[in-house]
Amino acid sequence: MDTDKDTTTATRKNSLVDLHCHILPGIDDGSKSLADSLTLARAAVSEGIGYIVATPHHLDRHFINHAADVRQAVQDFQASLDQAQIPLTVFPGQEVHLNGDLAKRLPDLIGLDANMNYLLVEFPHEEVPQYAEELFFELSCQNITPIIAHPERNARIIKEPSILYEFINKGALAQLTATSLVGGFGRKTKKFSEELVSHGLVQMIASDAHMLAGRKFALREAYFALDDLDRSYGPIFYQNSRHIINGESFTHSILAEPIEKRHFFK
Repeated sequence: MDTDKDTTTATRKNSLVDLHCHILPGIDDGSKSLADSLTLARAAVSEGIGYIVATPHHLDRHFINHAADVRQAVQDFQASLDQAQIPLTVFPGQEVHLNGDLAKRLPDLIGLDANMNYLLVEFPHEEVPQYAEELFFELSCQNITPIIAHPERNARIIKEPSILYEFINKGALAQLTATSLVGGFGRKTKKFSEELVSHGLVQMIASDAHMLAGRKFALREAYFALDDLDRSYGPIFYQNSRHIINGESFTHSILAEPIEKRHFFK
């Protein structure tokens, strides 16, 4: 996925990359119609977003979105964007619910980049499956880096953030939700998100936008929040997202450290 191809120019103002978004119409709990999707697209452009990886849910209890179907949906939606003259480029992806046999399902999976160097995976909201470590190892043997979606909202990781540290220390990555960092999910989630950033336990920020109240993009605001934490964080996260969508390797600029104490969850 080359973010410099097609309609992109050096002067394009909306250069932010959103790696996690439920913008495709009618295939999961995100947008319900093409009209909703175009509304989301216009909101994304107003946020400075120029590139979105459409990541419908796949293999969870409610939604199955096969790779071929997602690619066709993206192609159709891109045609609608072009017709509406909305300067947004959409790429196919999936938010893949963790399953024990995921390594056997690779032909039906889509990564965040064209060569599936990076795969967005979702844990159950209440737990981290015991087989996750072995599965991540199997993915790494296929040169696939798992990216854990919104760890700040996983109940087990909230209680034991050392679990996330161990995954990151062994080569996984993690994606923070913009709304979490700006307080949309409450004060505790915001503070935990800030700790994950400062401890190097998340490496990118994305919207996870849905066509729902409180689930908007908030990506620009989140980058300002990163600047408030440390002026170096925003550029790091910005470049990381571009590296990922292009399938490029990158060095962790924020050293991963375990979180020792989190008094605000007492």
